[in-house]
Amino acid sequence: MLLEGFRKDRIRTSGAEIVTAWAGSGPPLLLMHGNPFTHLSWHAVAPRLAQDFTVVLIDLRGYGDSSKPPGGADHAAYSFRAMAQDAVEVMAHLGFARFQAGGHDRGARVLHRMCLDHPEKVHRAAFLDILPQHHLLNNVTRQWATFSWHWFFMIQPSPTPERMMSADPEFFIRRKLSKTDQGTSFFHPEALAEYIRCIRNPETVHAMCEDYRATFGVDLALDTADFEAGKRVDCPSLILWGAKGGVGRNHDAAKVWKDYATNIVAAKTVPSGHYLQEECPEETYAALREFFDPGVKG
Repeated sequence: MLLEGFRKDRIRTSGAEIVTAWAGSGPPLLLMHGNPFTHLSWHAVAPRLAQDFTVVLIDLRGYGDSSKPPGGADHAAYSFRAMAQDAVEVMAHLGFARFQAGGHDRGARVLHRMCLDHPEKVHRAAFLDILPQHHLLNNVTRQWATFSWHWFFMIQPSPTPERMMSADPEFFIRRKLSKTDQGTSFFHPEALAEYIRCIRNPETVHAMCEDYRATFGVDLALDTADFEAGKRVDCPSLILWGAKGGVGRNHDAAKVWKDYATNIVAAKTVPSGHYLQEECPEETYAALREFFDPGVKG
């Protein structure tokens, strides 16, 4: 059983019910997954981090078994602001006013928004394998658009992408996750089965599409306003990416992030593609453990 020893519950926030798993007894550390995953994507590193931290894992709203509220006409219920608010409220429910946090993929985008909206909450922030969407959407290249094709597919008006994805959800998720010659071979069978179970739910598919639709609308508008106002991530930050993934192959991540974060402690790679914590758990754990501080208080 993955994540054995983690307590699990559903925590009600002002906008959703969030599946939450936690373990450990040290300072609080929130970890947030990406698309199309659940909190289980941290299974290879979270138990080890729980030796030094109280590790909190969540299913972002719309994902896994968290609730799937209506997105609204502008899809704002699936904005990174809404997801960040969920996470802050979950941590407050568990008694943590301040915490350290890491995010991968969509979870890293939630963390970026959290650092802008709630800078007083986040001690240290680790961003795994993303570039800010404000940069990406204002600098679309052929290479990035080809590699990240699903961004442009999933934002199409409902129900087109939903029906196409749900026609064969297991094929879709396996195809999307096969970004390298390894295919899906490095995913733990139990974890991969869970991701497939979740994407077979049409409500989850719709919520995922709403997430991406929000990115091109309300999220980009918020990012643009904040960037033009000079708001940046000011807490100590780790920028970590896979050397073999799209970020590593197509971008200068360290250079791009300097425009969005003022206190980058480290910017480095692990020898993986996009799915760092599942492809290279040892190297990813080592980088996170080196960065996060077990001496801070929540």
